[in-house]
Amino acid sequence: MLKVKARRTRNVLSYIMLTFGAILAAFALETFLIPNTILDGGVTGISIIISKLSEIPVSVLVLVLNIPFIYIGYKNLGKGFLFRALYSMILFSFALSFFRYFEPITEKMLLATVFGGILLGIGVGMVIHFGGCVDGTESVALVISKKTSLSVGQVVLLFNFVIYAIAGMIFGLDRAMYSLLTYFITFKVVDLVSDGFEQVKAALIVTEKGTDMAKEIYRRLGRTVTTIRGKGLISGDKEVMYCVLTRIEIYELRRIAEEMDESAFITILDVSDIIGQHIKSTQHIGSRKLRGIKEGR
Repeated sequence: MLKVKARRTRNVLSYIMLTFGAILAAFALETFLIPNTILDGGVTGISIIISKLSEIPVSVLVLVLNIPFIYIGYKNLGKGFLFRALYSMILFSFALSFFRYFEPITEKMLLATVFGGILLGIGVGMVIHFGGCVDGTESVALVISKKTSLSVGQVVLLFNFVIYAIAGMIFGLDRAMYSLLTYFITFKVVDLVSDGFEQVKAALIVTEKGTDMAKEIYRRLGRTVTTIRGKGLISGDKEVMYCVLTRIEIYELRRIAEEMDESAFITILDVSDIIGQHIKSTQHIGSRKLRGIKEGR
């Protein structure tokens, strides 16, 4: 009963933080960046470009353009991601339409770039940290990363460079450079708030239901798990699982652990480098080996 209460409390807290993060991100965009034609990256950046050329509100474009990206994220990260992503994106869109009528806080480009980037990074970082999403680019980048040799961060960076190049041709080179500077500021702040959504992490999971949990991790995240036999001084025989994943998948890993084994103990570790293809999708595994994993062999 206490565990159920604690889980509900965590869920309520996570939605409160998602709310605050989405509102803060929208405030930064509409009062610092958009009035000065400074672009964010990803789908939001595309939305700003289209809005400037067509006068369609950014709030509408962000919501509409993110729909296919949300679907891709749902197919790869599950229902937990879907609910939180939809909640944060819808709230983000409404907040954008609300702050649209506010006067710009400053028209000085450097101040708008620095403070807009910092506030945007804090807001986006909070949303990512609590399992939400205000821009679907990362979910698509995750899929591309699984199927190529590129990391999530590299895919996002390439995508954004294309957006800023287009912005430079339309709005001028100076706006593109300010936008790129904003991106790096935002990226660094996101890194501080949520440990970096593209950063590779390692999870050590101590559980009594290792086989079932390993299958679920593979099914929902596409990550293989290395299992080691362990023994606790008091708790007895355990299975210790090692799994490498990305930052935006950690929230879903927590959900899997809560559903499968509430007594599971998870440690998240920073990974400075990866040698080999452990972080990639396991779709290339032969059918025989894949059957063996599914059957628990």
